[in-house]
Amino acid sequence: MSGHGAPKAEAVDAKGLSVVVVAGQWHDVITDGLIAGATRILDASGASWRLVRVPGSFELPVVAKAALDAGADAAVALGVIIRGGTPHFDFVSSAATDGLTRVALDTGKPVGFGVLTLDDEQQGIDRAGLEGSKEDKGAEAADAAIRTALILRDLRG
Repeated sequence: MSGHGAPKAEAVDAKGLSVVVVAGQWHDVITDGLIAGATRILDASGASWRLVRVPGSFELPVVAKAALDAGADAAVALGVIIRGGTPHFDFVSSAATDGLTRVALDTGKPVGFGVLTLDDEQQGIDRAGLEGSKEDKGAEAADAAIRTALILRDLRG
């Protein structure tokens, strides 16, 4: 499992941070698990947060950028892309990944990456933080976003 060796997430104090969770609408069982994990971490941190749903993973970058440009300190991007029989998977996965990276660099603000690129639905269930899941990628993405926002706040004084 890819989560082997991951750092243990401990609650951080993120009071005063504003975070927008941007989540796709595809594969709702998995996506809802990702959202639950992210919001659990955000609630525990004391950050203020808002959830925005978008049609799919392709739309995550533009909405994350709009949220950050509007004043959010961090974004958490959550999506599910499952490989099919055409190159569509590669195009959407690449566009979402490259787009979210560009958003973070262009805005100078963190984007927690919780976009699952999967070969099958079971891989998503294993990573969605659901009962019986081995990993909680939504929680990990939110944790990374708020920790990075706090580091940037400290560096910028």
